[in-house]
Amino acid sequence: MQIRTRLTLQFLLIGGIIMLIASIAIYYSNANFRRNDFNSLLRSRAVSVAKLVLDSYEYNANLILRSGSGYPNRLPEEKYMILSFDKDTLYTSDKFWKLNEINYIIGQVKADKEVILRQDQFEVLGISHSTGLYNFAVIGAAIDKDGLLHMKKLRIILIIVCLISLISFSIAGWFYSGRALKPISDVVSNVDDITITSLNLRVPEGNGADEIGRLAKTFNKMLERLETSFAMQKNFIANASHELRTPLTSINGQIEVLMMKDRTADEYKSALGSVLEDIRSMIDLSNRLLLIARTSAEGPSGQSPKIRIDEILWQAQEEMKKFNPSFHINISPDSSLTDSEQIIVAGDEYLLKTAISNLIENACKYSSDNSVEIKFGSTDRWIKVIFEDRGIGIPEDDIKKIIEPFYRGNNAISYPGTGIGLSLVNQIIKNHNGTIKITSEVGVGTKITLLLPSA
Repeated sequence: MQIRTRLTLQFLLIGGIIMLIASIAIYYSNANFRRNDFNSLLRSRAVSVAKLVLDSYEYNANLILRSGSGYPNRLPEEKYMILSFDKDTLYTSDKFWKLNEINYIIGQVKADKEVILRQDQFEVLGISHSTGLYNFAVIGAAIDKDGLLHMKKLRIILIIVCLISLISFSIAGWFYSGRALKPISDVVSNVDDITITSLNLRVPEGNGADEIGRLAKTFNKMLERLETSFAMQKNFIANASHELRTPLTSINGQIEVLMMKDRTADEYKSALGSVLEDIRSMIDLSNRLLLIARTSAEGPSGQSPKIRIDEILWQAQEEMKKFNPSFHINISPDSSLTDSEQIIVAGDEYLLKTAISNLIENACKYSSDNSVEIKFGSTDRWIKVIFEDRGIGIPEDDIKKIIEPFYRGNNAISYPGTGIGLSLVNQIIKNHNGTIKITSEVGVGTKITLLLPSA
């Protein structure tokens, strides 16, 4: 069932229930008012009859049933009966009148209670009347012809009003639900036009203040993220293909040259050494790509083992010096550190060591003296690690883009590298619920600050 149809039925159901409750309340209120008004007239008439019968010496039916000055007007088909509490009939206006509940009425009147009941079309009223030392039961009955006719007309009017209201509710519900859902229909229509090749399209946001506007805004933000992700993926694939093709082309060219003619052992060794270097470059690139894929898939870390950040720094220093003896790596703790518990972080030791190694390698590689200063400490609930170098620096326009895969600053083109080191570092730090901040000045150096939550 469509939402529009469901909303219309709900609108109709709610409106129908309200009209039904209102109609029932109106009808029974009128019925109660009619009954009370008629019983009031019948009571006045019965009291008048009782006074004429019991206080007068004239037991004349015409006198009793007359309608004159000082007496209530006669009621349609009225009948009266006066009895003693011993059920002796003192007076009856209709000797053929048989009252079914006479014992019950006398019993209630005797207990000084007023009795109101209905017999056939007659409204029956029983009251007590006293004359001197004697008490009597006065019973009156009449038909409220005008009141019943009024109630019949009221029933017909209410039924007609309810039917017209239900039809109106159906039309109004269908119209307003369609109008309320039109923004959603517009969103659906616009979304149908958006494909992988047209992610630049956006959904109209209307006034942007209501729920549909906020939904459209949220959807447009999602489209922006998707467009950015697809663009990054496209660039990533293009750059990765280019970076992998370069060493493969070099290897292929060197092997073809070797196979053109016989060569000396030294020439073969030299060529194989160059091929080996290209293969190592490919392996390093492949490992970095796999790490990016792994960290992107894992997302933020949850329950992880606790490790000391200083131990990771020392290990990374040792490994980097082993492969690059020319690197000068100086590590110094902050003077405010008083307890090793302050520098414990929860995370993946291998990934954190990889991130730190990349930062050390970049700092030393782009510094004229191949050196980096590393400081670590603790602040509030965070562990801070600062990497400072005196290298070429990063242009201001490139700082925001430098963490994108394969992006390299204009002044770093002449240096060997793939452009995925900082992207990998950023993803690893994000997965550890941390942040990375880069400040740099061209020709002076670069400062990278890592903030990791303390465990």
